Amino acid sequence: MTTTRLNGIIRALESGKAAHMAFAKLDKQTAIEMSDAPYDGIVFEMEHNPYDVSALGDAMQYMLSRKQIAESGAIAPQVTPIARIPANGVEMNQSFAKQVLDRGCYGVIWPHIATVEQACNAVASCRYARPKGAALYEPKGVRGDGPANAARYWGLSMADYYRKADVWPLAPEGEIVVGLMCESPEAIENLDDILGNVPGIGFILIGEGDLSQALGYPRQYEHPEVQDAMRRIVETCHKHKVVVGNPHVTAKNHRRLMDEGYRILLSAPQRTYGVVSLARDLAGY
Repeated sequence: MTTTRLNGIIRALESGKAAHMAFAKLDKQTAIEMSDAPYDGIVFEMEHNPYDVSALGDAMQYMLSRKQIAESGAIAPQVTPIARIPANGVEMNQSFAKQVLDRGCYGVIWPHIATVEQACNAVASCRYARPKGAALYEPKGVRGDGPANAARYWGLSMADYYRKADVWPLAPEGEIVVGLMCESPEAIENLDDILGNVPGIGFILIGEGDLSQALGYPRQYEHPEVQDAMRRIVETCHKHKVVVGNPHVTAKNHRRLMDEGYRILLSAPQRTYGVVSLARDLAGY
């Protein structure tokens, strides 16, 4: 039975640090380049890129390093892979989460979550069912049972996988992180209720692009109304002690965002070849 924290994103957050991450395309070369970059995790982007679970499985295999395993004995990738799925919250489509988790992803980012019901569905979709009345029963898990590939990827027995394949921080030993995108005025209005009523949310990620569109200032991230909306999200997350993240981090704004209380710092490199240099800038704080 392993006692080592497998999820590097959770490891960073539990140690009081910010978790540095980046979006990545679903291809083998990108996975190889990202596998030893100085990030805590990467997000395989399947909301705006094609949804292809076969390509996801291949990319995740290329995240593994035999050298790392041989030298350190670590069974998990050095950089933790999670996925952003295409289903919006209102679509309630649980199958996307089930499929990426069954490939071995350590977390799921859900776009366009705006209500308590949608948030509850997102967390429940990443959990297996528990007997009614059991500890940590709510939100009731609805993930279908098909863990063989994921357990193999995590390097665990089936029994240990079941124990660890739960959402953090609701389950302290859980290795799955659930991120919800907050990217509309409705989501901001409901965020206090969401965070107050749905346990198991690993982090809230601000969707600045869609949020600025909805406010009438597309991609004007410095506009006062957009900045005020983002400030409200950060304040609400801090009120509930839930991690908040920003998806447009650069070497220039990294320090400011940390000072504002962001602890998930996501970059979007223009080309994978620039990933390592940008990551080192970010990690050098």
